[in-house]
Amino acid sequence: MFDWDEKPELNITPLVDVMLVLLAILMVISPNIVYEELIRLPKGSAQKEITKKESIEISISNDRNVKVGNDQFKFDTFADDFIRLAPSYKSDSTVRISADGRLNYSDVMNVLAVVKKAGFQNVSLVTAQ
Repeated sequence: MFDWDEKPELNITPLVDVMLVLLAILMVISPNIVYEELIRLPKGSAQKEITKKESIEISISNDRNVKVGNDQFKFDTFADDFIRLAPSYKSDSTVRISADGRLNYSDVMNVLAVVKKAGFQNVSLVTAQ
């Protein structure tokens, strides 16, 4: 009838398959998880009107043309042109730099260095959505 000397074998293949599927699902979902914390901020006693800071939009195209607002500059002469243009903006203005994804990293960093050298401290790099 029964062979009591036979040892039972544990088949873990289905367990491993299920775990791999769960791991794959977790890897796909986890970058999209957004945590939101609701915070009650205290109300200030002084009512002050918030003024929006001026922002400077700089965009660099794939053919290395740099556009500052409505002005277009060549990449090779951008440093001199922007240093000359900088005094027309407030020094506390926010500068946003957006660049074509096919550009070299060094080209974008050169533009960033020129903006910093012109005296702007609030500089951000815009990424694609």
